[in-house]
Amino acid sequence: MKLSSFFYTTLRETPSDAQLPSHIFLMRGGYIKPLSTGIYSILPLGLRVIRKIQNIIREEMNAVGGLETDLPVVQTAELWSEAGRYQAIGDELLRFKDRNAHSMVLAMTHEEAITDMARYMLSSYKQLPFMLYQFKTKYRDEARARGGLIRAREFEMKDAYSFHATSEDLDEHYELEYKAYQKIFRRVGIEPIIVQSDTGIMGGKIAHEFMLATPNGEDYLIICEHCGYQANREIAEFKRQSAGASTQACLEKTATPNKKTIEDVCAFLNANTENSGKCVFYDVNGKLIVALVQGNLDISETKLRNHLKCKALIPAAEELIKASGMIPGYASPINAKNCKIVIDTGAAESTDLIVGANEEGYHFKHCVPKRDFADFETADIAEAAENCLCTKCEKPLTETRGIELGNIFKLGTKFSENMGCVFTDANGEVKPAVMGCYGIGVGRLMASVVETSHDDFGPIWPLSIAPFHVLIVQITKDEAVLQVSEQLEKELSEQGIEVLVDDRDERPGVKFKDGDLWGVPIRIAIGKKGLVDGKVEWKLRSQKEMEMVPIAEVAGRVKNKFLH
Repeated sequence: MKLSSFFYTTLRETPSDAQLPSHIFLMRGGYIKPLSTGIYSILPLGLRVIRKIQNIIREEMNAVGGLETDLPVVQTAELWSEAGRYQAIGDELLRFKDRNAHSMVLAMTHEEAITDMARYMLSSYKQLPFMLYQFKTKYRDEARARGGLIRAREFEMKDAYSFHATSEDLDEHYELEYKAYQKIFRRVGIEPIIVQSDTGIMGGKIAHEFMLATPNGEDYLIICEHCGYQANREIAEFKRQSAGASTQACLEKTATPNKKTIEDVCAFLNANTENSGKCVFYDVNGKLIVALVQGNLDISETKLRNHLKCKALIPAAEELIKASGMIPGYASPINAKNCKIVIDTGAAESTDLIVGANEEGYHFKHCVPKRDFADFETADIAEAAENCLCTKCEKPLTETRGIELGNIFKLGTKFSENMGCVFTDANGEVKPAVMGCYGIGVGRLMASVVETSHDDFGPIWPLSIAPFHVLIVQITKDEAVLQVSEQLEKELSEQGIEVLVDDRDERPGVKFKDGDLWGVPIRIAIGKKGLVDGKVEWKLRSQKEMEMVPIAEVAGRVKNKFLH
């Protein structure tokens, strides 16, 4: 491929809204172009990378028995209502009416459509198991689209769905998907961290996320480097260290003038923050929810939401808090009314906490929740953090940031029961299909490779997904240079090597800088000076050094790179 015949562009300056390396280099290298916030056009260079990622995913999905299909992105609200998600999902689901005033959605995921397809075909246990997958555009009306393809509103995803007669059969296939995902990510040059995760809007009981550890990640991961425990911070478990060892001391009202924060109160009373109770207030459908954790911890809204089985947690208004007999800044569940109280397991077992006295300028010392609070629910609602103790080995946990590459879920019968996707088993009994779900964001995976494999000049693509394998740079337009360039392009192309020839009438420095932005693994520069000795310049994108090699050795060297 001659660059003069290619549709491309490069940017010398960093776009003003780009901060992540992947966003910067995919824009500067001419892989993507923004159309609107979180919506990108994919240019030919970017599409070459995406197609190769798709092919790797397709090979691994086929290897575990997948059959490729294609589902509509525009779907009816009735279909989503069958599964109960039309009402349950918030504004990220784009709803609209067609010209006939029918309520429709732009699908952000395809569980409803695939279940509808499966129930159309499925009747007998003899048809099970099967797995269907697709590559499809999704749309999520993200409130905070950021980072280019890392968090876009419109994006392409590979989503796969498996259907089984039993949970045991799902378990077996889940392991196959787990291993297939490891292969996919390793083939594109990423060694993923695999963590337990929240099932969220997908439902089900078990889910895993495949993460890229990176300082630029938007997710927080909790990892035990001693026993190997790994989980997303929003659901990570950890060992509580309850406050106090005795229940003998009575409540003691203590003046704490102008001390409203946990840190200020504990400093004033010469106490550790873990010996205090932190209250956070939410409004759920008009009902006040009081969540309490030890002062050194934060509320995990994901855990609390799952415990309450609610769609959203809205910060409570001051009037609602006061109406329940509590004073913001000095609040506690003591004598509270007209509210639901949820206390974290560690705080619930504590026997000596500092909590608000529900009076301006006062706190209570020696609070024992089981003694001093009225009705409350105990649940794991605290968020794990660095140096919390692992529940398995009781060693300190570490925290790192990551980007989600893909996820897998054991959906169970959530969708099949709601939508009537059933089969008749060997005994003639009608049962719902047991389902699994497996997703990978294709564009996000491309961006994630850049996040983990780049230098100051651009991406460093692995051979498996590079837009081209070899970049031939013509240093001059000398006839001998052009002849060798044609010879090498023909020789390599005949071996199935994808070659891009920079035949522009530009300075070598411009060509080399653009070549770095394109991240082509092998660069061969041809100049008159080298040709005097029958040699060309050989440089790997992943290395700084270059060397002069005989023209006759170039094809063999390229072939050896592919073998390794």
